[in-house]
Amino acid sequence: METLDHRKIAFRMLDQAKEFLAKEDAIQASEKLYKAAEETVKALAAEYAGDMVEEADKEGRWKVGLLEKAARKVSRRLNPEVRHWWDTAYYLHVEGFHEARLDMEGVKERIQEIENLVELCK
Repeated sequence: METLDHRKIAFRMLDQAKEFLAKEDAIQASEKLYKAAEETVKALAAEYAGDMVEEADKEGRWKVGLLEKAARKVSRRLNPEVRHWWDTAYYLHVEGFHEARLDMEGVKERIQEIENLVELCK
């Protein structure tokens, strides 16, 4: 599988989410926040859940279930909040992006959790 700098992508996605928030676009902000979290989990998995990275390589991609497992493993090894922050990201992905049920306030209330997760990449 292609080697990407997941940390850089995570910060870029977080910046893009903030741009969409400034434009009052809750749907795109939700998706960019999710993508920031996804890239963060991938980056942290390389350090704390190498077996998950190997499985993603074998599958040829990261599936949601594997990201969930990686988030749980990183949570146990690094910070117990990681799993909660991942849950928030997934909620944004489903309810904010796919279902478009979150308004701006709903997205803004969750951005700090995603920022906390991404900050673990520093």
